[in-house]
Amino acid sequence: MLKRFVAIVLLIALIGSNFSRFFIYAGFELNKKYIASTLCENRDKPWMHCDGNCYFMKKIKQAQENEKDQQKQLQRNLFQEVCIIHTIEIKFANRLLRVINTPYPAKKTRVIANPLFHPPKIA
Repeated sequence: MLKRFVAIVLLIALIGSNFSRFFIYAGFELNKKYIASTLCENRDKPWMHCDGNCYFMKKIKQAQENEKDQQKQLQRNLFQEVCIIHTIEIKFANRLLRVINTPYPAKKTRVIANPLFHPPKIA
């Protein structure tokens, strides 16, 4: 029961963050008369036929700024995680660093002198 509740809450949070503009638009359409009569900046100028669109545009712009701020915060968090991950030192146990002796004899390599590979001559 608790898992189902947590899943529903997370789903609602995810939908709310992704569809914030839709919710603003739906709220505007449902409360258009109230917004036009009380919240509109141009309510005393009826010849402009604003009908609350100024309030709607403010809310949309505010939602866009919030999304940008969230994206910047997410990028900052990711950058900090990358920096923290790269600064962690990896330590191996001494037994892992020990040289393993193999029963096979080491192969001796021949050094072939090739005239093509030599240091440049200074003239």
